[in-house]
Amino acid sequence: MSEQPDYVPQAPSTYGRPPPGLRRHMYDVIFEADTPAGRRFDIALVGAIMLSILVVVLDSVPQLHFGYGWVLNRLEWGFTLLFTAEYIARLVCVRRPWRYALSFYGVIDLLSVVPTYFSLLVPGTELLIDIRILRLLRVFRIFKLTLYLEEYTRLGEALAGSRRKIAIFLSVVLMAILILGTLMYVVEGPKNGFTSIPVAMYWATVTMTTVGYGDITPHTHLGKAIASFMMLLGWGILAVPTGIVTAEMSARRGDRRHGPARALAKAVAPPQRPICQACGSGGHELGARFCKDCGAPLRT
Repeated sequence: MSEQPDYVPQAPSTYGRPPPGLRRHMYDVIFEADTPAGRRFDIALVGAIMLSILVVVLDSVPQLHFGYGWVLNRLEWGFTLLFTAEYIARLVCVRRPWRYALSFYGVIDLLSVVPTYFSLLVPGTELLIDIRILRLLRVFRIFKLTLYLEEYTRLGEALAGSRRKIAIFLSVVLMAILILGTLMYVVEGPKNGFTSIPVAMYWATVTMTTVGYGDITPHTHLGKAIASFMMLLGWGILAVPTGIVTAEMSARRGDRRHGPARALAKAVAPPQRPICQACGSGGHELGARFCKDCGAPLRT
């Protein structure tokens, strides 16, 4: 009989919880956030991640790099050695280290330290350690934001359920961009910046999405009229995907609310009245044992 933990497990069971001992203690501290030690460890880890990212950001400022580069470099190597020790500890304290190494968090943990070591061979790659920000996803375990995780799941389900409608919507938008972009290329021409149809399609995209960089602008009256129409069309287009996803989320929310009630209604549906297997006569009373027409026994 295996020993049950006195907390709700947070780590996937595929990693393998080790037997009692030092490895079990390390596992409970590193992987579980429901224990006091595990919570303190995760909070300290999140703080170290944020500080390491701050060091990278500050090191990218030329004035700070030239004035305090040696300090920031030592701090970065200190964080790298700390995260390396943490990664090795995670591999040591699980029964199946390869399961963890190949998992999402295992890959992120490895990628968070590799760029610093790789920078010894290829200078400049140390900036890639900003990938450590992905490890802040563990904050959901610390603060138990199950409500947000559930909403993220519902949003993903809604997007998956609406993928065909969204694909059709995007195809319509692309056709509009192609047609209107080509029209602007014909109206404005290369002399006004519309040097090709792809360039005109780029302008149509930034115009319909209401971004409007202003690097390419129409000069003719007809071109300005077309641009005004596209801007107004962009406002209407923005509401379409929002409505599709919102309707899908509302439908799925209704299924969650009324699904148990529907299942219960089916479970407590009134029983069917018995039918005689000998003569096929129906309409018998619920407690009847024999057919009222032929007298054959009824199967209840």
